[in-house]
Amino acid sequence: MTSSPSGSTDPGSPDQDPELPLLTLRDGLPDVIVSDSDLTRYAEAIERGSGPVGLDAERASGYRYSMRAYLVQVRREGAGSALIDPIAVPDLSALHNAIGDAEWILHAATQDLPCLAEVGMRPKALFDTEVAGRILGRDRVSLAALVASELGFGLEKGHGATDWSARPLSPAQLKYAALDVEALVQLRDVLREELIAADRWEIAQQEFEHLRAFVPRGRGPEPWRRLSGMHKLNSARQWAMARELWLERDAIAERTDIAPGRLIPDSAIVAAVLADPADPGSLMSTKGFNGRGAGRHRRDWWGALERARALSKDEWPQRAPRSDGPPPPRSWGEKDPIAAKRLAAAREVVSGICEEMSLAPEIVLSPDLLRRLCWQPPSPIDAPTVGGYLQSQGARAWQIELLLPGLIPALRG
Repeated sequence: MTSSPSGSTDPGSPDQDPELPLLTLRDGLPDVIVSDSDLTRYAEAIERGSGPVGLDAERASGYRYSMRAYLVQVRREGAGSALIDPIAVPDLSALHNAIGDAEWILHAATQDLPCLAEVGMRPKALFDTEVAGRILGRDRVSLAALVASELGFGLEKGHGATDWSARPLSPAQLKYAALDVEALVQLRDVLREELIAADRWEIAQQEFEHLRAFVPRGRGPEPWRRLSGMHKLNSARQWAMARELWLERDAIAERTDIAPGRLIPDSAIVAAVLADPADPGSLMSTKGFNGRGAGRHRRDWWGALERARALSKDEWPQRAPRSDGPPPPRSWGEKDPIAAKRLAAAREVVSGICEEMSLAPEIVLSPDLLRRLCWQPPSPIDAPTVGGYLQSQGARAWQIELLLPGLIPALRG
């Protein structure tokens, strides 16, 4: 599990309560599985076990270019916990087959599903403890917060941003990883009962099923345009220089499997473009080009700038094309006052539901989908067409049923 705003459990955060007893490993720290034979033995134990299966994966975000898993953690009643090295054992299909139709338990599933799919594992059924917490209206839904609020234990943390691609992994890292699955089954059981008691189990089931088909969004045709600090560059020539430096960095990062920011940060690319250095020495004295990753590829950075300078004006990138979505809401009042009124009314509907059910707006409906609906609603504005549009865009049945009575009059104005 990589660190994220929702998954952060670092010491000193409000998710940590020093008064709570720390969660411990009931069966001790298992040895890391690094051979097919050991994986087969654990898969057999999983098959003999019972109930749902807790899983987690550790990536090396911030260290590596790839988003692959560098450690996979598994726990099931009757089988105990396992720590699996997917670098040494890259095919986990034996474990996948042993789990069969059993329910997976993940926390923040969208972080781990893609890298688990890469090693041959895809869930037949899913329970996401983070999503369950959101549906129950919890203010804090990190794993540490939920283990504390639902089970009364603190999580010993501190390795969320560590380099999981390093070998060997330290005992402290392995303990951290094992603790992430230690309480998943218990947490799932408690949250499930609370969802049933709150009459939100059907909502949760629809969300979990939707998550099973999760596919991460692609980078798009021109990912270099998302360079942090692009707003400081104002000419097509500067955009060309930024593009060539970004593409060069991305190619090196992919080839060496190093996170792009560890070669040179975004700020270094912007600084180099603004400085427009006359020679390699001047480039390497630009802020951000002082690390080992920068120095090792000195010729590559200079070559990228030279390529950009050799381009004709016709080859320079133009201003980014408009997206297929609506403009920013702040401009709606000027561009389309009627659409602006629709959006304001629709947001009132969503806000009312959120307040009544203690839900975050993004759980009730994706903000982007709400904007698209209000900018150009389907015609006629009635339950079948609006409901059909929402369904075609991925809205779940419970969301449509909940929203339609208020959205129809809001869209009609």
